[in-house]
This record gives sequence, C-alpha cells and structure tokens, in this order.
Amino acid sequence: MSTRPRISARISAISESATLAVDAKAKAIKAAGRPVIGFGAGEPDFPTPDYIVEAAVAAARDPRFHKYTPAGGLPELKQAIAAKTLRDSGYEVEASQVLVTNGGKQAVYEAFATLLDPGDEVLVVAPYWTTYPEAIKLAGGVQVDVVTDETTGYLASVEQLEAARTERTKVLLFVSPSNPTGAVYSREQTEAIGRWAADNGLWIVTDEIYEHLVYGGAEFTSIATAVPELADRVVIVNGVAKTYAMTGWRVGWLIGPSDVVKAATNLQSHATSNVSNVAQMAALAAVSGDLSAVAEMREAFDRRRQAMVRLLNEIPGVFCPEPKGAFYAYPSVKELLGKELRGRRPQSSAELAELILKEAEVAVVPGEAFGTPGYFRLSYALGDDDLAEGVSRLAKLLAEAH
Repeated sequence: MSTRPRISARISAISESATLAVDAKAKAIKAAGRPVIGFGAGEPDFPTPDYIVEAAVAAARDPRFHKYTPAGGLPELKQAIAAKTLRDSGYEVEASQVLVTNGGKQAVYEAFATLLDPGDEVLVVAPYWTTYPEAIKLAGGVQVDVVTDETTGYLASVEQLEAARTERTKVLLFVSPSNPTGAVYSREQTEAIGRWAADNGLWIVTDEIYEHLVYGGAEFTSIATAVPELADRVVIVNGVAKTYAMTGWRVGWLIGPSDVVKAATNLQSHATSNVSNVAQMAALAAVSGDLSAVAEMREAFDRRRQAMVRLLNEIPGVFCPEPKGAFYAYPSVKELLGKELRGRRPQSSAELAELILKEAEVAVVPGEAFGTPGYFRLSYALGDDDLAEGVSRLAKLLAEAH
C-alpha cells in the first residue's frame, strides 16, 4: 500500500480564505435562525445596476456567445478596458496589453505565476489581503512582510521597503486603496515608492480594484501613471467586482507589458480558457458606461465609514484609524487581549473574534488572517441598520472586559 501523501505538498500548504470562511460561518448560523450580523464579506450590498444586467440578458440570447471565444478576452472588452484605464487613471495601454480573467483573484495568481521563479522574493505590506500569500506561494515565490500599524495609518515608507529588500527581491506588491485597512497612499508617497522600485530594477504588481472607492480628501493615484518609467515593469490587476457591485460575475483583468500578458494568456488558455461570454458582455457595459452608479454607492459607503469609525472609537480598548478608501475598517483590539470577558481571557484577536461570534452573534475577521494579530477587519459594505446594530452589540459585549 502506498505511503505517499494523497494531497500534494504544494496544495496542502494553501489555507482557505479566512474572509470567505467567516462569511460562510455567519451565513450558516443565520440560516439556523440566529440573528448574526456579518462584517466579514468584502462585497457591496447593492444589486448590480440594471443596465449591466440587461447587457448580460442580451448576450445570453446571442448565439455568438454560446461558443468559445479568445482565451485572453473578447476583443471589444479588452479595448474597452484599455479605454477605461486611460479615462480613470491616465495610463495608456493597448488592447493587446489586457488579459480578461475570472475575477481579480485569477489576475493576482497569474501575475505572480508569470513573474516568479522559485525563491524570488515579493515585498508585501502587512496587513495584506488573504489571497496574496497563497498566490505567491503557489507561484514558488517567497513573501517578505513589511509590517505597518495604526500609528502610520498602515502606510509603508520607502525606508521600510529598502530595509526589507535583498538581492532576491524581484517584485513589490503595491495596494492602494488597501484591503483590509482602507489605507490610501498620497500621490507624493506613491511616486516616491515607484521611483524607489524603478531605481532598484523591481517589478511592481499593483492591485487597483478599489480605485473608485476613496473618501474625503483622499485621491487614487495609479503608480503606473505616477512613475511612467515603470511601464515595462508594472502589472496592474483590477476588475468590476467592487466598483459595479459585480462580485458574483467573476470578471477581472491583468494589464502589463506585452510579453507578460502573452505568457499569462498562455497559462489561462490551459487553465480556464475564456471567461464566461455573458459575464464579459456585462463587464463591457459596466466599464463603457459612466460612473454614476458607483457615485451613489460611494456616498453610502462614506456615510457608513464615518459612522463605523466613530462607533468603534467609542469602545474602550479599541482604536480605529480613519480608512481613506475601500470599504473596511481595521481597528486595533490589542488592549482587550488578556482581559476577562464572559469567563474567558482571549489571548489573540482570533480567540476574541470567536468569543464575539458566540456571545454577541457578530462575525468579524481577526487580524491573524491579514498577517497582523491584534486587529479586526470589519466591512462596512452592509446596510446602515445592520452596521449600527452590529457595532452596538460589539460595544455592549466588549464593555464587560476587565
């Protein structure tokens, strides 16, 4: 009888998505009749705009879209994504530099799979989104964390990045606005980091999926636009999920130098072939239309953002910097760890999150999932009433800590 492992070491090393796991657990408990409020999922609570849905309905009736189409994406969608990129970030690319993917996650994986050889290092600012480490690991890369905290608004400096760089460093992962912290780098900070990367011959993979969700005086700056000399060494990943409330449609894209995009397209041709044509035509309507739908959503997110930050900072032992983008708050709960609460003394944010789900029926994602224990991520992409009720439950429970 074989003693060889049933599951490969490569796949066994992957952890499930913590955010999806928390959301699934919250939904299961809610389905069982308990009034759980979930702050876990990173998806807008709005429906996809009608004109996008109608484009999908029309596509489903068109026999052209019942067949295989080019693995790299429908030509008209690739052209529209290039035009949208110029419109929204001032970065000019050809349609041939665009690869349409099955959501932003596939774009992230394919970017690293295309760029990394075993042992190549990637600088990753922590806190980081849960999928980045797994994508880097699958591609054979080595993640090097650059840890930030609430004292700097979760922003990394050039000095921190330089201290982490080694002769094995090939890629900097740059994310602004950030999931999970909502941090947004200013134009000056973005330019400084981009010039540092260019001076050191590094590649940049930049995730711009929250580009339209910035608040107050914050401004989205594409690092590709801020530092034009990076053009031959920058890969942009993006998608329709967050901007147009299309998380379930699974359409993202990768933009980069022609040789990188061609190689990533070859990979995709063997992995999944083309993205669903119906979803691609919905995405075409989304990126070709105006931004009025996202403006309405952003207004609601901004209102909820301000309410959540205010309510969280009123809880003793909780400190929450004001997020400038995306739709997440990332409060520190370090002062609460080790205190007695309902007969327990949680020593980690993971233990505290578990206790909160049990005692307050509120689901949050602990900081361990994002590389920085001692914090929670709470999404404010949920209804105003649920937000207020959920944070109120948190406040009532945590007030008992002593």
